[in-house]
Amino acid sequence: MTAPVPFPVPVPALASDFDLQATISRLFVYPVKSCAGVEVPEVLLTETGLEFDRAWMVVNAEGVFVSQRELPRMALIRPQLKQLEMVLRAPGMLALHIAFDRVEQPVRVKVWRDEVAAYDMGDIAAQWFSDFLSEPGRPQTLRMVRFDPEHQRLSNMAWTNGVAAPHQFADGFALLVASEASLDELNVRLEAAGHAPVGIERFRPNIVLAGIEAQDEDRVETMHIATAEGGARIEPSKPCTRCPIPDIDPATAASSPEVGDTLRSYRANPRVNGASTFGMNCIVVDGIDHLLKIGQPVGANYRFD
Repeated sequence: MTAPVPFPVPVPALASDFDLQATISRLFVYPVKSCAGVEVPEVLLTETGLEFDRAWMVVNAEGVFVSQRELPRMALIRPQLKQLEMVLRAPGMLALHIAFDRVEQPVRVKVWRDEVAAYDMGDIAAQWFSDFLSEPGRPQTLRMVRFDPEHQRLSNMAWTNGVAAPHQFADGFALLVASEASLDELNVRLEAAGHAPVGIERFRPNIVLAGIEAQDEDRVETMHIATAEGGARIEPSKPCTRCPIPDIDPATAASSPEVGDTLRSYRANPRVNGASTFGMNCIVVDGIDHLLKIGQPVGANYRFD
């Protein structure tokens, strides 16, 4: 006897049914918060975002997260996701292997204002991060932790219209969506000012959209993604305010101010008290355990408010 389906499977609408028609052009997972991303051709959508996204984090001796804001060399740590493990590589370091099924001591750590349950990843990982991220005269005592999947960390409900939307170690939301056109617009402005263009990697999106106008990701309601399993839905919740991390070159970890300065010249957003924004933070509405793939159609209607 076939077990009953607990919820109806959503039927994906045709992209032409929406005001905006896009396609997924790139997908990124950031396994270790603030380290380099992994570009993938397909990835599982989970309740907390993309599988393995921000599942690990680096904390200081007080258990507080660290990031490229204070340790820009984190940009040089490059994860590789394999079948049973994650491999981390950094200049001058032997590779660090982290098994997916391995955790050690339960701990409590802080990410922004949230105190969350996690698992310490052991002394070898701690020494690896401490060694690589220490500089002359600035020794670092760091630990690597993994998010406890039994813990529920929710996005700010003032931005999710009261929806309980979980995520792991991301700053505040499960997903970040940006568009190729928004990056093109920024690069036109950078080049007009005599600066080199930059890549989308500086903005650390999970989903990059092609086929839409610059900043269209800011202007839409629910995004409908046509998946093989029946269709996923993600909800744009909050414009992504930008800290100094986009000023850090992900290839060299060198920082210069032109990206942030250029964004501030045209991307002041009244929805977040005039802060400069790029991309939209989103939550997962439908489509848990669906596979997102490059080339999938995305449809959405414009928001009027």
